[in-house]
Amino acid sequence: MKYYIGVDGGGTKTAYALFDENKKMLANVEGKGSNHENLPRSFDEASDYIIEGINDLCRKAGVEIKDISFTLMGLAGIDHPYQHDRMCALLKEKGLGNFEIFNDGFIVVKAGSETGAAIGYNCGTGVCCNAVDSRGNMLQLMGLGDFTGDVSGGVNIAVKAFELVYNELFLNAEKTLITKSVKKEYRIEKREELLALVEKLENGEAEYIRNFVGFFFEAAKRGDGPALDYCAVMAKRGAQAISALANQLEFDGDEIEVVLSGSINVKLDNAFYIDMLKSKAQAYCEKRLKFIKLTAMPVTGCINWILQEFAN
Repeated sequence: MKYYIGVDGGGTKTAYALFDENKKMLANVEGKGSNHENLPRSFDEASDYIIEGINDLCRKAGVEIKDISFTLMGLAGIDHPYQHDRMCALLKEKGLGNFEIFNDGFIVVKAGSETGAAIGYNCGTGVCCNAVDSRGNMLQLMGLGDFTGDVSGGVNIAVKAFELVYNELFLNAEKTLITKSVKKEYRIEKREELLALVEKLENGEAEYIRNFVGFFFEAAKRGDGPALDYCAVMAKRGAQAISALANQLEFDGDEIEVVLSGSINVKLDNAFYIDMLKSKAQAYCEKRLKFIKLTAMPVTGCINWILQEFAN
């Protein structure tokens, strides 16, 4: 029996799963976020967490690391060759062998696509848009935060929601329903008390980010002007990335699969926003787009990929 490990590393958590050669998941564990960009000790801390998570998985399954035939990782923050090579070097130094690393957006394609050639639009803590075409060519867009104009990630939306509240309270700008939610949740009576929340968002505290994202989409669903305006910005940017991949790569047939993943795209009550994204993306593309909401664990994309390309 051969054993394989898949790793789905995000900004807030990392999923580890052990599979057999028949794609059966034998064990899985969850560990700390492994995006080096969010950690004080960067790559060194991220690689420590990954080794720790793999060891925890093996202990749970009752196997040893030497028994693992191959490990495939999809890691947030691995966006260009330097990052890939740095992480690989550290993991090898710490004893891991026979593995490969990709950006986490690529395993989304492998987890949700029916054909194996598709575009993946992943919006969780951050954002990336990745594709594998019908020739096996791979291309990633976005993923570098402000440098690549990323919006639609949880952190970005939370910060925008805060900004809209700030604009109302301090600049006498357009009112937003987000303000009522923030005041109620955090018992804010004086506007200056809002500023204490900046530190929570800057530190990436998950509870506060989730709350502000929830406030934002609830306001938009209720017709809030400022929130809906930003939804349009998000949808346009996502549509630009999806259409760029569709138009730059080679996909056979008249239809291109687009796998939507990440908490923003698949876990929230924001169908109005997803419809906006789909409409704008289709308007930019010549071929028909088939949108698929990812229901499988993204880490299952790792075993699909391993058996396609790395098992031998």
